[in-house]
Amino acid sequence: MWHSVQFSRYGGPEVLDMVEMTTPVPGSGEVVVEVMAAGLNPGESSIREGHVDKEWPARFPAGQGSDFAGFIARIGAGVTGWKTGDAVLGHTVRGAQANFVTVPAGNVIAKPERLAWEIAGSLYVAAATAWQAVQGANPGPGRTVLVHAAHGGVGVIAGQLAKRRGSRVIGTASLDSFDYLRQIGVIPVEYGPGFEERLRRIAPEGIDAELNRLGDNVLMNVDSTDTTVLQKIAGLVADRQIAIPVAAIYEFARVRDAYRELEAGHAHGKIVLCMMPVRYAHQKVHGIDLRASEATKDAPNRPPVPPNHEALPPVIGHRHRHPVASPAADRSHAE
Repeated sequence: MWHSVQFSRYGGPEVLDMVEMTTPVPGSGEVVVEVMAAGLNPGESSIREGHVDKEWPARFPAGQGSDFAGFIARIGAGVTGWKTGDAVLGHTVRGAQANFVTVPAGNVIAKPERLAWEIAGSLYVAAATAWQAVQGANPGPGRTVLVHAAHGGVGVIAGQLAKRRGSRVIGTASLDSFDYLRQIGVIPVEYGPGFEERLRRIAPEGIDAELNRLGDNVLMNVDSTDTTVLQKIAGLVADRQIAIPVAAIYEFARVRDAYRELEAGHAHGKIVLCMMPVRYAHQKVHGIDLRASEATKDAPNRPPVPPNHEALPPVIGHRHRHPVASPAADRSHAE
């Protein structure tokens, strides 16, 4: 039986419901993707809670979710370059958190084989937002860039992009994120009382560019038709030129719990829903806390472990999916 996440009134995670769905039929120029993983973003909570209803009013019942990765299940008329079973990732507006999502064919790209499903399914909004922020900051050799919330889904990408441009990068974070930031070449500084003094000690000559508010309502600034940035970031992550931390993996049915963790504001990295989750070492799956921070805290006596992104092989789901042949197939799943 297939489901999609919907809400029929503004509110917290408790308003999210799992609603039964059938496999959609794509229109001209569209593809249907069977979703394997779908990421969470702070802007989705703002929309659901009604904080941005003037800019992005919800039409109830409203779907939920932006980023996704999965397999093409059906292809609409006029679509070329794709076939059923192709592994893809992409972005939609209010609908990624579902067993199936329908999008224009131009809104997806091929998933690199070495890119883990969890990361592929949570990449677009964070990647596009980080890319835009870094382009505006214009980092380069000899420049010092300050990235706020550098341990978050957007900040961790922005910091690494700025590093790749040759800048010295300082990132605000809590103490338990310091070691991870050092691993990716970002100089950590603790936020809170005394922040300005600590920052002056680290950067006595000042800051050349500051990337702030990277997590606030980022969905309003993302172009869902631009996949060029997504291709660049996905390739860098697949080639291990950029590391993306995954804070927690939740099975699809636990979407409310996933958003509760996101909205608590303590997650160090992306939170992801997975339709066919697999347990990993150093990962929080099904609410069992084996999280990556345990492997990356400052602990001189702890034996070295691989970085979190290296412990996430792309093994969720089957390597090849059988195409959804007909509505009759849908009924057989539901029976």
